[in-house]
Amino acid sequence: MSQRDAGWGAGPSERYEELAARFRPTFAEIRATAVERDRTHGLPHAEIGWLKEAGFTTLRLPVEAGGHGASLPELFNLLIELSQADSNVTNALRAHFGFTEDVLASTAPDWRARWIARIAAGETVGSGVSETGAAKVGQFDTVVRRRGAERVVSGKKFYTTGSLFADYIHLSADDEDGTTLVAAVPTGAPGVAIVDDWDGFGQALTASGTIRFDDVVLSPDLIKPDPARFPYAMAFFQLVHLATLAGIGRAAAEDVGRLVAERTRIYSHGNAGRTADDPQILAVVGRVRGNAYAAGAVALKAAEALQRSYELHRDAGGQGTEAEAERATALADVEVNQAVTVVTNLVLEATTILFDALGASAVKQGLGLDRYWRNARTIASHNPRIYRDRIVGAFAVNGTEPPRQYRVGTA
Repeated sequence: MSQRDAGWGAGPSERYEELAARFRPTFAEIRATAVERDRTHGLPHAEIGWLKEAGFTTLRLPVEAGGHGASLPELFNLLIELSQADSNVTNALRAHFGFTEDVLASTAPDWRARWIARIAAGETVGSGVSETGAAKVGQFDTVVRRRGAERVVSGKKFYTTGSLFADYIHLSADDEDGTTLVAAVPTGAPGVAIVDDWDGFGQALTASGTIRFDDVVLSPDLIKPDPARFPYAMAFFQLVHLATLAGIGRAAAEDVGRLVAERTRIYSHGNAGRTADDPQILAVVGRVRGNAYAAGAVALKAAEALQRSYELHRDAGGQGTEAEAERATALADVEVNQAVTVVTNLVLEATTILFDALGASAVKQGLGLDRYWRNARTIASHNPRIYRDRIVGAFAVNGTEPPRQYRVGTA
């Protein structure tokens, strides 16, 4: 480890370094090609395959079930490290890790056992929840209907992040009565068409585009017995974004530090005979790094709150009461909401001011430094941050708990 790679703080557990060591060579491989893939729109099929082979997608499964038994803080610290390599890959796996939490929280033993086995075998799940179009808030235009003895789904989804790389699509739809139904649809099933038409200026390699379902047959074992998500779902999915932002900040900090160290040209009106000795330049590098450090520290503190919610819900009726579990989940939502604006601002500033430490050559496409801001700005546009301070203020002043679910649609 070089001097620049140190200083990000200790991991969240005594065993973290041992756990992370298994995946860091893969992270390094992913980072080595990140700029070129961004420039050429090279989708990370191989990179996600490497992570599956290393067992990264089984992190949260119990050891006895073929996983690593990672805690939520351990998971999120690893997601920061993965995002440091390529934030697209983290985002592409976000739905999978959320689906894994659904499996762990399930009270349906057969369904839980079946999906633990599938995840342990390396199978992954992408997203098929969000829609564009005229569907009202709380409803879906994608519908599951009965056709004789079968159930079939038809409709269209967008923001289907990660599904192009996955084995299954985590589908949310309405049935003919308007009741929400959740299923895992095989990506290779007849009638499924996944289109890489996501054209965002950031996170461009996440395949967050369209999926079309044309009378796709759903076998009963693929339908989730209870459509509800795990209790701390909203906090979890938002925290994946915050961990991703923290990783982007780290990558930006390390790049600007390295590039300043390598720089030989100076300005006549600068402060030193070497750029690496110029105190104004060093102050910019320090600000970028400090922002990245703070973003990671905030994200990991919030991960502790999610861990408390997980443990109390897991132990409901045992060590933790239902009321204690619900309180822990509400506080996890508060902590994540408190973190959103802070982390976002830190990373957006870091990925902007890094250019102040470098010359005009820093904007050349070959360095790919612009991707840090583009990716951070794109992530910050999900689940709009402008509402977070108001939600936290309502809790602080009136004790109002944050909403447990966010949906988008027409009024």
